[in-house]
Amino acid sequence: MARALVALLVALVLAGCGSSESEAPVTGFKTSDKDGYHGILLEKPYAVPGVALTDTDGKPFDLAAQDKRTLVFFGYTNCPDICQVVMSTIVSAVSRLSPEERRQVQVAFITTDPVRDTPAKLRTYLDRFDPAYVGLTGPIKRIDKLAQPMKVYIEKGEKLPSGGYAVDHATVVVAVNQGGGDLVWTAGTSPADMAEDIEKILAAGQ
Repeated sequence: MARALVALLVALVLAGCGSSESEAPVTGFKTSDKDGYHGILLEKPYAVPGVALTDTDGKPFDLAAQDKRTLVFFGYTNCPDICQVVMSTIVSAVSRLSPEERRQVQVAFITTDPVRDTPAKLRTYLDRFDPAYVGLTGPIKRIDKLAQPMKVYIEKGEKLPSGGYAVDHATVVVAVNQGGGDLVWTAGTSPADMAEDIEKILAAGQ
């Protein structure tokens, strides 16, 4: 089972909005057979560094300092496919939670394309999913500094016929709490499974 989970995870992590050889699989996990989670529970949580990004209201945002369980996804508004799929999964999962559970959770979308993703563009994009979702941007070096400890690697991808470009990045969602990323979902996770995991970690007080 563990070997199959590794193979599945590697395949899905590499299935970003393009192809990137610099991406790395998640390590230090427990299998869902024993821990009861559909996502991948990390034995050693990712250490989320204190990095000052800016939200769509122009206010500073430090992911490591948040007092809510935060579902984090790195993506970009021009992504042609997988970003919208993952964001829709998050929307559907959160909608399945009780009102009290939803108050304990926030969603943060961190752009992997800060040159094109202005705060206004991020806000318009996220409003299509939920106006409460937090959009974050900043210099790419700061975004990389935050992303890499969570095994999210970002690269400028191939040029497109339209004259634009793709951005290669991992497609995982990381659940962050008190400066640690302890639960990871791949892009293939269903909304029902993600919701069940969120309920479980909230009930456990993790």
